Amino acid sequence: MTNRIVEIHTRLFDHFGPQHWWPGDTPFEIMLGAVLTQNTSWRNVSMVIEALKGEGLLSFSALEALPTEFLAEKIRPSGYYNQKAKRLKGLFAAIREDSGDLETFLDQDGATLREKLLAVKGIGPETADSITLYAAGKPVFVVDAYTYRILLRHDLIADDAGYEEIQELFLGKLPTETQLFNEYHALLVRLAKEYCKKNNPLCDACPLQGL
Repeated sequence: MTNRIVEIHTRLFDHFGPQHWWPGDTPFEIMLGAVLTQNTSWRNVSMVIEALKGEGLLSFSALEALPTEFLAEKIRPSGYYNQKAKRLKGLFAAIREDSGDLETFLDQDGATLREKLLAVKGIGPETADSITLYAAGKPVFVVDAYTYRILLRHDLIADDAGYEEIQELFLGKLPTETQLFNEYHALLVRLAKEYCKKNNPLCDACPLQGL
């Protein structure tokens, strides 16, 4: 199993090269994107982020100050905007109460940070880990639908494998390094989008063909 996990990364890195992911200029932008991308495409999220930049609202203090209904309108293109606005306001409030500011909040050790994020209503494991890894730079492996699809098709997990079980495949078999986890997850996303598609996968041309 360890050899296969390592081999997947080697093949994908050789094929695609470094991904320089997650898209975002600041920890706040990355955190915001991690929440907004729930159940929607990144294209829709990028529209919201660019609009907020244009209005000078892309900051913790600016969005924290917006009433929930106004925030919901600002993020409307991301879908489920009323629900996401409430989640964001809950997250902002938790950060303010816990640490006073975002920088201090993200500076906590990874395990503590992840636990506090999971305590916020609407923040599940994937979102919490995305914030922990990409915004805070702490080594945790992010599992998403792409990861599940790829591992299932290569018989590395069962149909009913849960988030923590899948995550342990990587945490227990790779060096605990932020950059490695960052690149590996990004490479899996790239593979799923270009080859290991949900429908009509391009198996014969896949970089993992025969693995």
